[in-house]
Amino acid sequence: MSAQEQSAEARERALAAKGRMVSLVIVGTMVLWMLSLWLAPKIGLTSRQSILIDLFALAALLWSFIVSMQLKRARKAAREDR
Repeated sequence: MSAQEQSAEARERALAAKGRMVSLVIVGTMVLWMLSLWLAPKIGLTSRQSILIDLFALAALLWSFIVSMQLKRARKAAREDR
């Protein structure tokens, strides 16, 4: 296997790992957000605290969107290099 093939394979592995991280952030965010919606009234969170949790969830989803676009561009660039 040539050095170029090895670097392309390593790059693809890194992109796959980043994609797994994005998927875990999305799933984890949604699970925690839904859990907070269910638990907030039970533990007496104020509406202000609930809004803060919502904003954290939006920030995590925005981060995952940005990283997904970076992954898309990186994969497109890798295809064009072949």
